Order: sequence, then C-alpha cells, then structure tokens
Amino acid sequence: MPFVSIVLFLVAVTVIIVIFRAVRIVQQSTAIIVERFGRFQAVYQPGFHIVVPFIDQIRTTLDLREQVVSFPPRSVITSDNLMVSIDSVVYYQITDPMRATYEIDNYLGAIEQLTGTTLRNVVGSMDLEQTLTSRRQINDQLRGVLDQTTGRWGIRVNSVELKSIDPPASIQGSMEQQMRAERDRRAAILTAEGVKQSQILTAEGEKQSAILRAEGQAQSAILKAQGESRAILQVFDAIHRGNADSKLLAYQYLQTLPKIANGSSSKMWIVPTEFTAALDGIAGALGGGKGPEPEGDDSSSGVDLSGSEFDLGIASGLASTSLQTPEEALAQARGEAESASQEASEEPASKGSASPKAPADEADGEATVTVPTSDGPEGPHAAHGSHAIAPEEVQPGSVPPRGGYGIQAQPGYGTPPGAPQGPYGA
Repeated sequence: MPFVSIVLFLVAVTVIIVIFRAVRIVQQSTAIIVERFGRFQAVYQPGFHIVVPFIDQIRTTLDLREQVVSFPPRSVITSDNLMVSIDSVVYYQITDPMRATYEIDNYLGAIEQLTGTTLRNVVGSMDLEQTLTSRRQINDQLRGVLDQTTGRWGIRVNSVELKSIDPPASIQGSMEQQMRAERDRRAAILTAEGVKQSQILTAEGEKQSAILRAEGQAQSAILKAQGESRAILQVFDAIHRGNADSKLLAYQYLQTLPKIANGSSSKMWIVPTEFTAALDGIAGALGGGKGPEPEGDDSSSGVDLSGSEFDLGIASGLASTSLQTPEEALAQARGEAESASQEASEEPASKGSASPKAPADEADGEATVTVPTSDGPEGPHAAHGSHAIAPEEVQPGSVPPRGGYGIQAQPGYGTPPGAPQGPYGA
C-alpha cells in the first residue's frame, strides 16, 4: 500500500512538470523560435502557447525592439591622406526572427564589421574638410548600405550616427588657429558693420538736425524781415501823416549822410527825392531862390509830397544846395540846417512856416528832369540819354520815384545868381 502511494505521487509530480514545461507565455516585443526534432517548427509571438514536451524545443528568444549599439573608434584615412578617428552608433531592429536566427550566425558582429567597411569607403572619398562638414551625408550613405545588406538577414538599420571625428593633434592645432582667425574676421566684420550703421545713423541725425536748424533760421529771418518791413512802413507812414517839418527832415538826413560816407564800401548811394525836398525847404528858409515864407498858415510847415509845386521845388532846391565836393556839401548843409533851426526857434509862435514854392511862371528858363537810360563807364547811374520834362508837364499830386531822378536845372530857374554848383546839381 505505501508503495502504491509513492508511485502515484511520482506520477503526479511528473505530470505537473510536463504541464509546466508545455505551457509557454511569450512577452510583448519578443519572439520565440521553436524547433521540433531539430528543425524549425514555428515562431511564437507574444501570448499563450503550448509546447509538446520532449518533442518541441525552444531554440532562442529574440527582442523585437529597436536596438542601439555603439562601436569603438576606427581609424579612417581621408582622400588627402589624413588619419582621422571615427566612432559610430547604429540603430537597428529585427524584423524577421527566423532569418535573424538561421541566415546569419552573429548579426551584431556582422553589423559592426559592415559599418567599419562602409565607413572607410565613404570617408575615403572625401577630404578632411568635407568629412568634418558632411556628417549628414556620411550618415545617409552608411544607413543606405547597411540597410540594403542586413535586409536579407531580417534586420532593418534605421539610422547610423557618427559620434565624433577626431583628426590628428597637429591638424587640430591648425584647425583651432584657423577657427580663431575666422572668428576674429567675423568679429571685425560685425564691428565694422556696427560702426558703419552707427555713423550712418549719426549722419542722418545731423542731416535732419541741420535741415531743421536751417528751416528755423529761414523762418526766423523771414519773420524778422517782415517785422522790420512793418516797422519801417509804420515809421514812414507816421512821418508823412505827422507832416514833419522840412527842416527837421533835412537835419535828420544830414545826420545820417556822414555815417554813409564813412563806410569802406565803394558803392554809389542814390539820394531819394525826399532829401531834395528837404534841402529845398532849407534853401527856401535861407532865401535861396525862394520868396519870403507866408505867415498865418501853420498847416503848411510840413513837407507837401503832392502837387506840381513840390516837383518843381526839387530842381531849384538841388541847384541851390550844390557844392564843390561831397564833404563840403555835407558841412555847408549841416551849418545851414542848424542856422535854420535857430531862426525857426526865434520866430513868433503865431507865425507858421509855409513850404517853399517855386513859381514856375516866373522862371527865366525851363526846368528839365533827366531820366537815365543805360549804364555808362561813370557808374550805374550815369545818364547816356535824357528826357526833358517841362514844368507844365508835371501833373499835380505826382511824386518822383524813389531813387531820384538825375535833375538838370536850366540857369535862371529858381537858382539864385552865383549859387555854387555841387554834387546835387545836374
């Protein structure tokens, strides 16, 4: 009885062992090669499988995931006979477990040898500079050759990468110097570009500033000129509206003429017609070619700028105040103006000063006004031609143009006998 129990126990243990060996569970991303009586039977994919005990045998278990293998550095000669050391990394994956098991003995060693051979062929056709700058091209060529060769082994090469390319130490020193020089060159170019842009921006700023400054100065000059012109017009209008006394005007003219004469310029100044009228007033006050001043009319003490009497008085005034030289004329006119001012202050207040009047109908001769027609060698105001204007042709209210006429007075008209001829004569 005990013997039977022992036998049953042994049978049960054997059955359990057989069942345990017959049941196989394949993990994900793995494959099992099963042989029956030494021949390939099947490839067990991930899942539950039953193996016939003592008949089927598991040959190997393969990992179907992508594998990464790094190979040691290899010495490769470039086309310019330089020795470089290159180490590479290969990414591969088993696609056919049966071929990877039965078509190649050691697929990992085969991939390593094939990678080294292909690397020598590819790098041997390039020089050092191309090798250093053509990593992607080398990787693509290596992957193409390896994938084509390992395809019949049931292996797919996904990528080949070069980890490092190390030239000889002497070449590395030269390369460092070259790279340093290249960096210095680029730095100099960038610095020059920066300086150029800075100078351009500075010049543009100065240009805009100069333009704005010039525009401001132009506007300031225009406004200043407009203000001065308005002031001059207002002063001129105030003088004429105030009906200023001819003696006062003549005195002011005489105060200004020395300043003009003292200038270093060689310009010729044209005396306006108002100055001749003022000198006419002085001549009338001194009795030069005029009758006595009428009394009782205070309103006639100013300069009358209209009427034929004013125009005719110009010729007689200029003829009566002419001197030999400009300096003598200024001195004599200044003295006459001061004498006239003293006489005017001594006259009674009830007496007014009437503007001098030249009787055109009592003149022995004919007054003529000569108008310059062209420039001559004597100056821009020398008359080469003239037009004689008779007294009866002067219309009442007409005023000689500013700048003055060249005036010629016939002897005997409004000119006292023996009056000196000066620069204001014809």
